[in-house]
Amino acid sequence: MAADVAVAGGRILEVGPTLGLTAAETLDVSGLLVSPGFIDIHSHSDFTLTVDPRAVSSIAQGVTLEVVGNCGHGCAPVVDPEAVKGNVYGFSEEHPIHWGTVAEYLDVLEAGGPAVNVLTLVPNGNLRLAAAADLDRSSTPAELSRMESLLEQGLEEGAFGFSTGLEYGPEQACSEEEVTRLCRATARAGGFYATHTRNRAGQARETVAEAIRTAEAAGVPLQISHISVVARLAEDGGRAVAEAVEQVQAARRRGVDAGFDMHTRLFGTTNLSAVLPPEALAGSRGEIAARLSGATARRELKSYPSILHALARDDWGRILLTGCSDPELCHRSVAEVAEARGLEPLDAVYDLLLEEIDDLHRPMILAFCYREEEIRPAFEHPDCMVGSDATALAPDGPLARSVFHGAYTWAAWFYRHFVTDLGLLRPEEAVRRLTSLPAERLGLADRGRVRPGAWADLAVLEPEGFAERGTTRDPNRTAAGVRHVLVNGRMALRDGALTAERAGRVLRRAG
Repeated sequence: MAADVAVAGGRILEVGPTLGLTAAETLDVSGLLVSPGFIDIHSHSDFTLTVDPRAVSSIAQGVTLEVVGNCGHGCAPVVDPEAVKGNVYGFSEEHPIHWGTVAEYLDVLEAGGPAVNVLTLVPNGNLRLAAAADLDRSSTPAELSRMESLLEQGLEEGAFGFSTGLEYGPEQACSEEEVTRLCRATARAGGFYATHTRNRAGQARETVAEAIRTAEAAGVPLQISHISVVARLAEDGGRAVAEAVEQVQAARRRGVDAGFDMHTRLFGTTNLSAVLPPEALAGSRGEIAARLSGATARRELKSYPSILHALARDDWGRILLTGCSDPELCHRSVAEVAEARGLEPLDAVYDLLLEEIDDLHRPMILAFCYREEEIRPAFEHPDCMVGSDATALAPDGPLARSVFHGAYTWAAWFYRHFVTDLGLLRPEEAVRRLTSLPAERLGLADRGRVRPGAWADLAVLEPEGFAERGTTRDPNRTAAGVRHVLVNGRMALRDGALTAERAGRVLRRAG
């Protein structure tokens, strides 16, 4: 509908056809779409927001709130900063971790003055790294008690829930029983559970079933992260995705509070260092380099079932390098590099990590393992939320050289592709998936809607011009078609240009 929106004191004051109010400033938005600010339900901006709080890639797409701490990865709690580096997306040796608890991390975010609102989950990987003496086995009763205590503390300090990344090294050995116990602690605190599922080849149905069983047994709301990953676990990826969505719907019909989200890439992405087991990443740079160099150690490392193996599916031509210090290597596949060097693929990967030993977790990979026709059933479902699965970045400043595919494109791609190009979603439905639907999952009644009393997080878009400009080879280009963005009533973007305002808030869940 056509309406005026009045904003005062950071909130929406009134909405109506002709308000007739006297305003200190008026924006003419005739012919434009006024939307609630977009909510990134699945962000990995935990660390990059501490380095550069401007979140340019997000603001330029109309994003006003990010949920961090996903996939069992995150910035808090931290007991040993050295141990957790590989579990923090976007980590850079130039910016040391100088906090420990969730409360201290949130204080650091707040002191930096983020441009976007931000809230966190407690990541299971951090709990395991803090408590487990041996990551190759399930946690002992004493270790699990320590993890539960750290989780409860993080939830008390304002985290909105708990996340797992059961395909990653620190968590592969976690049993369903221990995850269920941690989910029960989350439920007691009123939080929700987000999971990057276990994802074993040939077990697409079981990977979703485990997530649902765990949440149902614990009585905790469930969010299945980027549910389309099941497409790479089965020969018929499209059928696997459709069945996964139906599993969620069946759980909802019997009373389980279950939801799911999708990222907007046709490829997966993670750190190149994820090819290594956690114990290989322990110690000094010299100790890590010695492990990577030794022939005997390499033979042992090759038996580790990493997420890169799962993404490659025996075809290392699927795995492209990005973020390497040598630009000649970027966008070359592991298979190409291995052939050029006369090596087996894993030996080439270990050599590449040796070459990056001074900033081991910076290089990333792109894994081309999805087709759109396989993942579309999830996108088309009305319960599907959409997230970046990326880090907030900026084209200048300390993050200018950083790359995380999807950061600059995710929301714009979703709108352009499904609304403008394909016409599969009406504008208001696409906006709902990006705003009120994730707000409901987060329990935020005063965000995600344009209504009186809500916080004035607003995005003003050109309905037919909102689109991504970043590409796979040139990802760091801001989106087009976003005219204005307000965060808590203050102008973060005006006439398509970033302002100096950083009015985001660090949201802490009330106990």
